[in-house]
Amino acid sequence: MKITLIEDLLKYKDFKKMNFNGAKIKKIKGDASLRFFYRKFSDNNSSIIIFAKKEKKKNLLIYDAVNKLLIKNNILAPKLFDEKYKKNFIEIEDFGNETIYDLLKKKSVNKLRLYKKSIDLLNKIQKIKEYKNENFKGKIYTIPDYNQEKLFSEAKLFTSWYTKKFIPKKKLKKLNYSIHKEINFLLSNIKLKDRVFVHKDFHVSNLMKYKNQFAVIDSQDAVRGNKAYDLASLIDDVRFASNNTLKEKIYNYYIGSKKKSFNSSDFLNDFKILSVLRNMKIIGIFTRLALRDKKKKYLNLIPYAWRLIELRMKNDIKFQILKNIFDKNFSKKIRNLK
Repeated sequence: MKITLIEDLLKYKDFKKMNFNGAKIKKIKGDASLRFFYRKFSDNNSSIIIFAKKEKKKNLLIYDAVNKLLIKNNILAPKLFDEKYKKNFIEIEDFGNETIYDLLKKKSVNKLRLYKKSIDLLNKIQKIKEYKNENFKGKIYTIPDYNQEKLFSEAKLFTSWYTKKFIPKKKLKKLNYSIHKEINFLLSNIKLKDRVFVHKDFHVSNLMKYKNQFAVIDSQDAVRGNKAYDLASLIDDVRFASNNTLKEKIYNYYIGSKKKSFNSSDFLNDFKILSVLRNMKIIGIFTRLALRDKKKKYLNLIPYAWRLIELRMKNDIKFQILKNIFDKNFSKKIRNLK
């Protein structure tokens, strides 16, 4: 049964199941985005309703276009059931509640096995050669390039939001300039030139186990970029802390899945750079969520993001100046490093 009064969904703040036009609706846990998620139950079936009044083109129209491209390439992604774009929502396939993140938290689970299956899925995604697909409005959407300008703009979120929390105003401009200079230096040291399909948020909270397969969600930010980016997202995931031994095993499994011609030295170089810049971006985003959107829970993840940055910069000369800047201006107490 179709839902026609989507605005009423926003009344369900208490997460209780409620009857709505013959279907039961339950608000479900969202994320750091501007979307709202609901599970719809009717006729022994369920689906997911995504409501997005803000950034709705990306969160509804582009999301479906990218999902269709993934599905076309035999990647399990949510199918579109219905769209009411003018009313700010789409209805998509429900993959249930079993994220890989949830599975990894279980004591008895084989974590490496789950990560290996995640890598197998990543390898399938990176083999996609198409970057255009029709959206549900009948227009062609093209996956954008993830170029150095965009990488710089995202890493700069660190200086836009985080540095001003701790640095006096009279020193801030000079510090931010120094950090920007190092970001550009690191980007100039990226080695790999070929581009692959990049999910961009390929971490265990966005991977689902569904009917004994691994599925991917939250793909609206997909880009065409460096093949090391999604692996850095998976291994150096700020939301799920893993020990260095496991990180190394996951990394080696990915490298082992490649052909002999694969340049592992250049890949490692890019992996480290992209991990550092990505976690700088994350620190900026989480600070923005706290200051602008009053979502302060994400501040608890910043210390681990710092530890990941430290891990990837360690004993690598190309990070030396940036490391010195961080050490001089952000104490271990500020970063909550142990």
